[in-house]
Amino acid sequence: MGEGASALPAFTPVTLLTGFLGSGKTTLLRRLLADPALGDTAVIINELGEIGIDHLLVERLDDQMVLLKSGCVCCTVRGELASAIRDLHSRRERGTIPPFRRLVIESTGLADPFPVLSTLKADPVLRHHFRAAGVVTTVDAVNGMLQLERHIESVRQVAIADVVVLTKTDLAEAPVTARLMARLGAMNPTAPLLSAAETLDAAVLLQSGSGGGFKAIEEPAAGAAPHRGVSAFSIVVDEPLDWTAFGIWLTMLLNRHGERILRVKGILALAGEERPIVVHGVQHLVHAPTHLGHWPSDDHRSRLVFIVEGIEPDLIRRSFAVFNRLNAGIAA
Repeated sequence: MGEGASALPAFTPVTLLTGFLGSGKTTLLRRLLADPALGDTAVIINELGEIGIDHLLVERLDDQMVLLKSGCVCCTVRGELASAIRDLHSRRERGTIPPFRRLVIESTGLADPFPVLSTLKADPVLRHHFRAAGVVTTVDAVNGMLQLERHIESVRQVAIADVVVLTKTDLAEAPVTARLMARLGAMNPTAPLLSAAETLDAAVLLQSGSGGGFKAIEEPAAGAAPHRGVSAFSIVVDEPLDWTAFGIWLTMLLNRHGERILRVKGILALAGEERPIVVHGVQHLVHAPTHLGHWPSDDHRSRLVFIVEGIEPDLIRRSFAVFNRLNAGIAA
């Protein structure tokens, strides 16, 4: 399994698999665990019995941890998530489990994803060994619209996603699926929308937030209605940005309004840089920026997409306009 501890990444990428109750994330996770290409993966799930992976089990390492046929290490959370991740890291360091190169966390269907992501930054041990690599959210084509209407957790799971996987499309009527897809696109215009009925590349799916699978950001559909007070909008800038000044502005914005900014994602043209940089944040949490090897399209303007809850887009637009005027003065 893997290539040995010496080949381990400096920061182990962590993918969060989330989705509302019954949305099919259990089925998707089983597919991932059965893929031999993911044999160097550790998985944390809520309760082993809930996910039905007995047919994948090879060896029980202890009451909470098993080794699967593909080589994946799979464990359950019975206490604090940070403790479970630290335990996995410690066992890997001691060589008592295979040297996993990535971690997948399957969250409960009723969970707001933000606390899981913030755990990686808040814990002093974890932030030196792990990094958030992306969020994969499953949405049920049959019940998804109703869940979005009734449960804010479902809305946040979609808003925070790097990739949305639509499930049960074979059971839903085509017009229902089409309306749901339009709604998902309006709520999170930066996340690629995949169908679980199609062949999914597990390795690519788990690298969704790393920059390699970055989707060119486009202006959200005109007139897209807010959903439970959640709306998406974009800011496009023609001139290159000063990186330091932009970082200060974004930090101040999220410090002031982070609770209501569910997601911000952007591709930036920076002064003095030929390659674009990708930035993304979730509420108060800002992930490390990623340089892309090239622009995903011929449009080399900076573009930011915000997904907000209960906050007027014009407030953020005005704030950015003030920053941009100052940025133009710095550049001059």
